[in-house]
Amino acid sequence: MSSGAPRSTWSSRWAFILVTIGSAVGLGNIWRFPYMTGAQGGSAFVLVYLLCVALVGLPLLMAEILIGRRGRGNPVSAMLKVAEENGASSWWGVLGWGGVLGALLILAYYSVVAGWIVEYMYQAIAGVKILTPEAAAQEFAGLMADPLRLIFWHTVFLALTVGVVARGVISGIERASLLMMPALFAILLFLVLWGGMVGNMRAAWHFMFDFKPELLTGQVVLSAMGHAFFSLSLGMGVIMAYGSYLDKHSSIAHNSFWIALADTLVGLLAGLAIFSLTFAHGLEASSGPGLVFHTLPLVFAHMPGGRVVGSLFFLLVLFAAWTSAISLAEPFVAWVTERLGVHRAVAAWGTGFAVWLPGVAVCLSFNDWSGWKLFGLNLFDQLDYLTSRILMPLSGLAVALFAGWIMSRENAQDEIRLPAAQFQLWRQVLRYVTILAIVLVFVYRLMNPDP
Repeated sequence: MSSGAPRSTWSSRWAFILVTIGSAVGLGNIWRFPYMTGAQGGSAFVLVYLLCVALVGLPLLMAEILIGRRGRGNPVSAMLKVAEENGASSWWGVLGWGGVLGALLILAYYSVVAGWIVEYMYQAIAGVKILTPEAAAQEFAGLMADPLRLIFWHTVFLALTVGVVARGVISGIERASLLMMPALFAILLFLVLWGGMVGNMRAAWHFMFDFKPELLTGQVVLSAMGHAFFSLSLGMGVIMAYGSYLDKHSSIAHNSFWIALADTLVGLLAGLAIFSLTFAHGLEASSGPGLVFHTLPLVFAHMPGGRVVGSLFFLLVLFAAWTSAISLAEPFVAWVTERLGVHRAVAAWGTGFAVWLPGVAVCLSFNDWSGWKLFGLNLFDQLDYLTSRILMPLSGLAVALFAGWIMSRENAQDEIRLPAAQFQLWRQVLRYVTILAIVLVFVYRLMNPDP
């Protein structure tokens, strides 16, 4: 059954863009992109990443918004409606469920990682200084070994997330994004300027943008391709859900361009800010996932104004994680409210509790339950493997196949409203280039244990 309530729409085109940027901009941009750039040799990774955003991320982003707006419902309902309209099997509804359930599983461990950010922000504000690499490693190890601290911060972050979703599409999600996203960009620009004044911005710029052909390997190409796909929150039902609230007169192509551009800029600016400070203190850019939790606390401890800059940096990462987490909860909450007629606040808090429980298990997988492993992976790694390496690429592949091959040309053109030549270019890129890239990423990430 359905609640029968009129469906909300974003208050403006720019509200939709900011909200969707908030979904796309997350830990992947400010944590994952810099450390992957450092680990994959810098400029070669960045160049391929930019190319893949254009050829893989942008076409698929447009396809997800298209299906969401065409279906005007949560990802499950939208897929069923659009499939029926195009004479396709109702089994395509499984695609919607794959995205919704994948988003919930991601949120279960994403909120745990975001809790680490809240802990480090608290330490930065309190003026805690980590002066040696050994101290940084011990601090992080101590956090991982303390289940109560992990569960506490996981609970705090998840409560913040659910509190926004419970307030609704306009009063909650849109209002929060309109506040946090401008603040995020302001903090990021400040950190870049600060890096230019007290860091080694020249070295950071050369590292990221001086292309060195000898660094371009197959692994770099596939890693950059994979990150371009995951950076835009694709394959999780999130963009489809947000697209369902977009009014019929707003341009999907123009909105998608601005979303992809802003998402890319955040990653590039975060890289410049982080690497300029890292290089200025003689530290390694290739320190991997520990770049934020091991390397940067050392930088902040030894630099002028480090307490303020460190606090702002972790606030920046918190805003990015928060807006992304909100979007991960929305697809399932929308399904519960629309399909079962449950009040949004009840649906949101119920969803939060359902996610909190496996999140607690993830916290314990680092300490009390660390001995329990499957194929050598703890629960955190298992969920990451299942979602990022299987569910997300398969869901993205299904979206590309549906929008490129199953959905009729007339219906797709009626919704996306591009000039004939541009529409044909988008459709052909989606049909061949995007699909091939997703298959390559899927096979590579399935076989390769590295990020």
